[in-house]
Amino acid sequence: MRCALPAGLVLTALGAAATPVAYRLDPQHSFVTFEVLHFDTSTLRGRIGPLQGFVEMDREAGRGSVSMRIDMSQVDTGMSFFDQRLRQDDLLGTATYPVAYYVSSKFDFDGPVLKAVRGEITWRGVNQGLTLQALHFSCRNDARLQREVCGGDFEAELKRSDFGIGFGLPFVANPVRLVVQVEGIRQ
Repeated sequence: MRCALPAGLVLTALGAAATPVAYRLDPQHSFVTFEVLHFDTSTLRGRIGPLQGFVEMDREAGRGSVSMRIDMSQVDTGMSFFDQRLRQDDLLGTATYPVAYYVSSKFDFDGPVLKAVRGEITWRGVNQGLTLQALHFSCRNDARLQREVCGGDFEAELKRSDFGIGFGLPFVANPVRLVVQVEGIRQ
């Protein structure tokens, strides 16, 4: 039903880097939020994750890569009975597909500003292209960690039917909006 993957997730230094800089996603601050229209009356929202993975960027060259793992079994809508229902085979299918993956080696910049990450999500045995548009992104020096932390919000949309999830159609919408929040710690 939702995945996301993913994706997110791109982390960069504010200053230009001459060589790639590596960041580890902070699982305490990296999740996917999903939204889907429910019976044409309200929007069902939930969170999946935490996300785990790495980002490597060479901002000067405008290149980077993302490798992200999404724990699909950790779904939270605020309604435990519904979370259990979402995990069943005809929806998220977490017993068979407990993890989704997002990988990318294509970053879109407008000058020094990160605009999008173009990659591929693998979920429920299906690989599909997924572009994560940057809504917000910045970096800071974290006094507690004594390291640079970069993070942002990225959005994408996928059709759940593309991943074999047709349950509830058309009453529960096919398009699923994803918002991927990530923070990465410079390694």
